[in-house]
Amino acid sequence: MFLHENKSQCTYYSIEKLINVHTFKEEKGKGVMAFMEPSWKALLPFLVVIPISIWTKQVIPGLFVGLLLGSYLMDPSLLGGLRTMLSYLVKNIMQMNNIRIIIFLYVFAGLVSMIKYTGGIKGFVHLISKKVKSAKSALMLTWISTMVTFSDPDFRIVTIAPIMKALKKRLGLSSQQIGFAIEVTSNPVVALIPLATAFVGYMVSVIDKALKTAGIGAQPYIVYVKSIPFNFFSYTIIIVGLYYSFFKYSRKAETRAAAEGEGKVALIRRWNERLALEFAEENQVHTNKQEKENPNEAQGEEGEEMQTCPRAYNKETPIKPWNLIVPLSIVLVLTLFLSWWDGHKGAKTFFDAFLRSDALGAMLEALFLTVIITVVYFLLQKFKLNDLLTHFVKGGNELISVILMLALIWALSAVSEDLGFSQYITDHVKGWIPQYFVAPVLFLLGAVISYFIGSSWGTWGMLMPLGVTLAHQAGTNILPVIGAVFASGTFGAFASPLSDNTVTLCTILDLPVMEYARTKLVPAFIAAGMAAVLFGVMSFIMR
Repeated sequence: MFLHENKSQCTYYSIEKLINVHTFKEEKGKGVMAFMEPSWKALLPFLVVIPISIWTKQVIPGLFVGLLLGSYLMDPSLLGGLRTMLSYLVKNIMQMNNIRIIIFLYVFAGLVSMIKYTGGIKGFVHLISKKVKSAKSALMLTWISTMVTFSDPDFRIVTIAPIMKALKKRLGLSSQQIGFAIEVTSNPVVALIPLATAFVGYMVSVIDKALKTAGIGAQPYIVYVKSIPFNFFSYTIIIVGLYYSFFKYSRKAETRAAAEGEGKVALIRRWNERLALEFAEENQVHTNKQEKENPNEAQGEEGEEMQTCPRAYNKETPIKPWNLIVPLSIVLVLTLFLSWWDGHKGAKTFFDAFLRSDALGAMLEALFLTVIITVVYFLLQKFKLNDLLTHFVKGGNELISVILMLALIWALSAVSEDLGFSQYITDHVKGWIPQYFVAPVLFLLGAVISYFIGSSWGTWGMLMPLGVTLAHQAGTNILPVIGAVFASGTFGAFASPLSDNTVTLCTILDLPVMEYARTKLVPAFIAAGMAAVLFGVMSFIMR
């Protein structure tokens, strides 16, 4: 059965009555949408997305072509396909949860931008660097700092990498060792945390879309929380990362870089800036002009290292660590409290209250309250409101490409479902893959895709509907499959040289992107191999 929800009424269409195309008019729309009889054409949008994304090394072109193809399959007239595509985009963007995700991401990025501008990150760098006395304590700090910088991988990188960069010469650490320790505690860790991160809303939304595509009635947030133990790659790379961080990495590469001098570092910086397409202009221009000395700034060579850092701060940025500590503390406390408050009625335990809550709504409310309080806090420090708003909007605008990608993913999932994707999988594909192979096969496929496109979110959006539908129709447990899809995207975000996080990290640490990415492949492959085995074993046990 097909179900179309239209406010107060639901219209059912039996598959038997769908001879070719059964159309219905939306009450609010001018165009005509259509449910098509399931056929192999339902697979075409997804089949073109993956190769185009790998070929272009970008997710958005593949998603756009897939959506356009699906729209023209729905309405093959000259302008009909284009109108259908626009209709799917608008309809899915305006869904309540989707628009809340967009607002959350934009506001969160704006908050981070204000923290950067007011000196929160620079102040935190100066504060922490004074406490570190040895290489081991520096690495321990890198790992422990995850507890306060887990909200977003990029935020974690621009907060911790400058500290380690300033300390590496004094403590005898290599840039590769520092970079690896930071990255292994970024995406893999954030993907495991069910509250107060930039990932939660999107991860829940792709599960929600996949459950609806497969016809499964379940609460997406509860499913997400229950799938966290099955994100095996995150766990295995953290374990492997601990060993590599403290025992394995050598300093040979750093010694070579030091011997080659500043010319090599400058060349690396220029190449990394070419990869970081949206690099801010002030971080690209370097000048020898003498700046007035700030009496609060650290002195000497190490102090000079901390005065400017690409994508984090520059010499003019003030040093105010509390401008980072206060907003982060507020958003974390408010998120925990509002999540508990929303679900505490009827809950038997503290954890049960979180499962009952509207997590995305609580996070959005906490974020808005944090922004209001933070702006007032910054105004009391004599920062200008106009400057704060400018940097807020600038930070939010940096996520426009991510928001566009989400809109395309949501629309592509909807058009694929209306083409009969899940029904075709049910009738033709489910017998091809044994139950206990679904999770490991999806993990390996997703790992390859995410490595070549460098996007965990793109991989999740492409594979989650396929994975959940396959698992449901094959009669296997969907939790390991959901974990496998999330794990596969995490692999690419960690290992791919095209990952935004890798490029940002290399830009800050003056590392050659391709050379650094190669150093991560061995531990990434070890962790991926362990994860694939665990997916196979767990799928066999839970079949």
